[in-house]
Amino acid sequence: MAISSKKDILPDRNDQVFGTTFLPNPIPKYSFPQKETMPEAAYQLVHDELMLDGNSRQNLATFCQTWMEPQIARLMDECLGKNLIDKDEYPQTAELESRCVHMLGDLWNSPETANSRGCSTTGSSEAAMLAGLAMKTRWRNKRRAAGKPSTRPNLICGLVHSCWPMFARYFDVELRQIPCQGRRLLMSPEEVTKRCDENTIGVVPTLGVTYTLQYEPVERVAMALDDLEEEHGLDIPIHVDAASGGFVAPFLHPSVVWDFRLPRVRSINASGHKFGMAPLTCGWILWRGAQDLPEELVFEVKYLGGSMRVFALNFSRASGQIAAQYYNFVRLGREGYRRINQSCADVAGWFADQMRNLGIFEVLHDGRSGIPGCTWTIQRGENPGFTLYDLANQLRLQGWQVPAYPLPRDREDLVVQRVLTRLGMSRDLAGLLMRDIDRSVSRLKKNPPSKSLTRTIAGGYSHN
Repeated sequence: MAISSKKDILPDRNDQVFGTTFLPNPIPKYSFPQKETMPEAAYQLVHDELMLDGNSRQNLATFCQTWMEPQIARLMDECLGKNLIDKDEYPQTAELESRCVHMLGDLWNSPETANSRGCSTTGSSEAAMLAGLAMKTRWRNKRRAAGKPSTRPNLICGLVHSCWPMFARYFDVELRQIPCQGRRLLMSPEEVTKRCDENTIGVVPTLGVTYTLQYEPVERVAMALDDLEEEHGLDIPIHVDAASGGFVAPFLHPSVVWDFRLPRVRSINASGHKFGMAPLTCGWILWRGAQDLPEELVFEVKYLGGSMRVFALNFSRASGQIAAQYYNFVRLGREGYRRINQSCADVAGWFADQMRNLGIFEVLHDGRSGIPGCTWTIQRGENPGFTLYDLANQLRLQGWQVPAYPLPRDREDLVVQRVLTRLGMSRDLAGLLMRDIDRSVSRLKKNPPSKSLTRTIAGGYSHN
């Protein structure tokens, strides 16, 4: 066989060899580039950098949906140029949003479904802010009408998402957060009523607590507030933070009374991008009736070609999430949502049983009565030679993001770990995770980690 000459093997400078000449000039990372870059090269640059992110399907810390049908991706592409706020230019998108509001009113047992008052939001965080503003404004108007001061509002909650402390700080409201005590990790009617006074703008129970995945007892809290009003004349409304449970309880736990069937529930928020199965940044807020959303909070916008009524913290916003949410509603219906949620809960229940079988963990939530998922801690008196932070770090080496974190106030000694079994977390994937947990436990028992590394390298997880 002939041997090529040196001349034959010299590279052609015009060859577009991947990773060498597709980006001939360095691109600055923190200063604005001076020159243009070809679209293929710019795409490849960004694409390659994103490879360093974790695999979203293995991120079991997030409640947010990480799998979707291909039709949803197509709808998102078709809506990229549509600004949701411009209801005059995109009237059919506005119609889809309105239909979703009415459908949610029906799902959450609104007494006047045909006149449901609500809107889409950028996730539940914006929805919580809008609900809080409505509660504060109603309370202030009522106090002023009675000739009383309106300068010291407070809000009562339990283990809420961080958006509620943010609301309290941003809008000058005292947050009376019920701490965990002993084995009680959720709010109780007794703990709620002893914190109520004439300056309480509302109570916020959570239907699917971020820390434990459990439902707080909305109906019992409502009954306690009914008794409080009868005895002391304090009419305190409830806003239900149903960020996750709003798309779970109606299908899996219809006997749980938490929604507008309770007259004291005046508003509800939910995340469409969680168990509503819509893409990220889809949220919803509904009020019981028009009287529960103060008219002074609604703005008239007239400079986009028509007159539009707006109540939102964000203005320009992509409309694809709304089209995708409506697609899910008509695609799945009650039957489809029930089937998918039951499958997710079944995976959670199987996973919880396997965790119990390991013999060193106490399961706090098994997905059978709240949000599909599993929460556990190390059994009392058990000292396996490692912590849940160590286990989280071991699992991250396999690509799994399974957060370990302490509970807040008064139970920071209790460290828990959690997985969400969302759509896309199949029984097969759960089995692979269980295999890696079993292997990680064996490895940690055999080679206990240094205590100095236990908590310092376990951070960086999102609990949203």
